[in-house]
Amino acid sequence: MIPRIYIPGDSGALALGAEKVAKAVRAELAERGIEAKIVRNGSRGAYFLEPMVEVATANGRVAYGPVKPSDVKSLFDCGFLTGGHHKRWLGAPDKIPFLARQTRLTFARCGVTDPLSLDHYKAHGGLKGLQNAVAMTPAEVVKQVTESGLRGRGGAGFPTGIKWKTVLDTSADRKYIVCNADEGDSGTFADRMIMEGDPFVLIEGMAIAGIATGATKGFIYIRSEYPHAVAVMQKAVEIARKAGVLGVNVLGSANSFDMEVRVGAGAYVCGEETALLDSLEGKRGQVRAKPPLPAHKGLFGKPTVINNVISLASVPVIMDKGAAFYKDFGMGRSRGTIPIQIAGNVKYPGLCEAAFGMTLGEIVDDIGGGTATGRPVKAVQVGGPLGAYFPRALFDTPFDYEAFAAKDGLIGHAGIVVFDDSADMLKQARFAMEFCAIESCGKCTPCRIGSTRGVEVLDRLSQNVEPEKQIALVTDLCNTMKFGSLCALGGFTPYPVMSALNHFPDDFRPTPVAEAAE
Repeated sequence: MIPRIYIPGDSGALALGAEKVAKAVRAELAERGIEAKIVRNGSRGAYFLEPMVEVATANGRVAYGPVKPSDVKSLFDCGFLTGGHHKRWLGAPDKIPFLARQTRLTFARCGVTDPLSLDHYKAHGGLKGLQNAVAMTPAEVVKQVTESGLRGRGGAGFPTGIKWKTVLDTSADRKYIVCNADEGDSGTFADRMIMEGDPFVLIEGMAIAGIATGATKGFIYIRSEYPHAVAVMQKAVEIARKAGVLGVNVLGSANSFDMEVRVGAGAYVCGEETALLDSLEGKRGQVRAKPPLPAHKGLFGKPTVINNVISLASVPVIMDKGAAFYKDFGMGRSRGTIPIQIAGNVKYPGLCEAAFGMTLGEIVDDIGGGTATGRPVKAVQVGGPLGAYFPRALFDTPFDYEAFAAKDGLIGHAGIVVFDDSADMLKQARFAMEFCAIESCGKCTPCRIGSTRGVEVLDRLSQNVEPEKQIALVTDLCNTMKFGSLCALGGFTPYPVMSALNHFPDDFRPTPVAEAAE
């Protein structure tokens, strides 16, 4: 049997040198006259071990990592094609502690299969959900998704089934499915990982959404900063279309659904669903006032389902295993699993898919391993650049939509960025205001003007100009932005600012220059 060597080809692994490792492996195979197949899989998400090279042996897959080009010759000398021991030896991938404690439902195939092999996808359970969906009525599909408890994984946490039912119940001559792949939050990479590592699961999820709502056309809106994801998704769509997964007769049924990839210009605000729709229509990406809701009047004025990548990619397992199976994971109203992305100053960065309910402390300390610098964790920002900063005192908070909301935080896209005790939280608060000012679409005054004034107020505060007055002013400004902004960009900017101010007040009262000199 020809040996199979798996070397990740996703953006994260490439950034860490995977292409150089693949080139070295090819050269070594040629020099030794060994015939082997190199599969460019996606990453499993343990980025602190990338590039992680795996070999299929008689006893299962064996992993090595992080592999450098200089390690390749000695790997062959140690017999790594049959799982031989080496200083980079990690053993069975699913036994690696970071991966062993995960519950992989949405990411079950990521890092395991060849991303562009439909046969490989089907061999690992792919298309079973779609096969079940084409045999059901649209209402039955919507009912199953609703009963699963799946909520929007893009940040809002809105029940997916309710959104689908609204579109199903709205009469129109044309309906659309739009996948929001404009992943712009800091510390987030789950969308990119699934698109580059298991693109067919997203295609399958979108096709199921089309069948469930009567939509016949889908669009994947990907940010321009994701060229690898764009290329993989475009190839995967072509493969799916040729295989009859997409087209006028989905899997040979009477259902019609096709889709295409569109590339955004990189505006953060286009992650907001209505600004995304304007961009898709060829307009400047600006937030629309609601109502009407996109479910009633969305893309080109037609009823539209807009879901995040992970929301849609979670649907196939629900349609395959059933609503009860998926709902069995999680806590409270947060059901199923969530791909938690751990980044920043952390020892073990990567993606961890787990059921809702783990505490923030377990995620940061046990899975993330604390800080990379070895210094104490000072703050953790959850939910992207507009997420709240949580101090260690709140590390007992379970990862759950309602639990975070109760602590004035938000899960968002489940990105976690860790900071050690050297972080200046006043500077972090200023960054949030500056980020909002740069990324604002400019349509509403609280966001457009409020963020600019916020930067000015925090600059005066850093210069110790009437500090108590500035703190009162920024608090009032945040209140205006939170309740007066048209969308979440301006409305959520107060979360990082006020959480930093409330939990780390000492950072907002700089030592006067005269006192510092003494």
